Amino acid sequence: MTATTRPSEAAAPGTEGTGRAACHHGEILQGVFLDERRRPVHGLVTLPMNGPGSTARFAHRPGSPPDEVTVTPAGRTKARAAAVLAVRECAARRDAKPCGGELTLVGDLPVGLGMGSSTSDVIATVRAVADSWGMGLPSETIARIAVRAEGASDPLMHGVRPLLFAQREGRVLEVLGPALPPAVVVGCTLAQGAPVDTLALPALPALHHDDDLTAYAQLRRMLRRAVTTADTALLGRVSTSSARLRQRVLRHQEFPTLTAIADRAGAVGVQIAHSGNVAGILFDPRAPGLHHALRRCARALDRAGITPTRTFTTFASPLSEEFPWTNTSRTPSAART
Repeated sequence: MTATTRPSEAAAPGTEGTGRAACHHGEILQGVFLDERRRPVHGLVTLPMNGPGSTARFAHRPGSPPDEVTVTPAGRTKARAAAVLAVRECAARRDAKPCGGELTLVGDLPVGLGMGSSTSDVIATVRAVADSWGMGLPSETIARIAVRAEGASDPLMHGVRPLLFAQREGRVLEVLGPALPPAVVVGCTLAQGAPVDTLALPALPALHHDDDLTAYAQLRRMLRRAVTTADTALLGRVSTSSARLRQRVLRHQEFPTLTAIADRAGAVGVQIAHSGNVAGILFDPRAPGLHHALRRCARALDRAGITPTRTFTTFASPLSEEFPWTNTSRTPSAART
């Protein structure tokens, strides 16, 4: 239904809706980039991952104030803020009177590892509220609500296409192409899976310095070329370079070990969550001896005290068929949602 729907067609009192959102596995690239007006803008490209995510259910509470939204589990303040904003958005599109409701969130995402748990909650919430009104909201609208609710947002509402996304403004800076180059990722957690307080992270020094802008512009061009040509090796070079630059903020003690394991295992590179402790080692799925390399990599991580978690791909292929040994993957050791 559209914004031209008549008031009499507004959602019936007590209507319920559900929404779902996936997570990601940190970033391929994150830094500062020039936008179309040549302004320095914070931007990122996430590494999508199927499987874990958040599911939301929203039920109208007829006659209640629109700001009166209760959320279970308690403490999900960002999701609650998103629900209030989404209720007002949907009511305005229907020219109807908004009301509050009850929001319930269920998920299997670790919190604080940099996998987009809060964004997943927020997107699932907005979709659930919209569904309760019998409509779907455009991705751009969901992004705007997510940024208002969180202050910054991952681009999960746009699907799995590789996007350079201005996380603090909720807008797409560039669509890099239809899909990331094919890669197999051996996921792991650093710092023993401890959650990261993103608000406590220091800002990058000289964030808008010409050297930084030049470096990130070069990585942006390289990633664009990697996507266009399906060049997995170039993807690995970009993600490793971005992760190394981010070390100025995160300072992962295991980072040299992670890159050394990647080199010895024949990987194309590493990637990290730029605001968390989740990381991955990237392999070209077309490389000879891939299965042996993956096993060797997982064993090396274990020996180094870095917990391997799951193995997944950037392309559509059931891991249960292609990598049956990965079905015993472990859950990252962090608080569960």
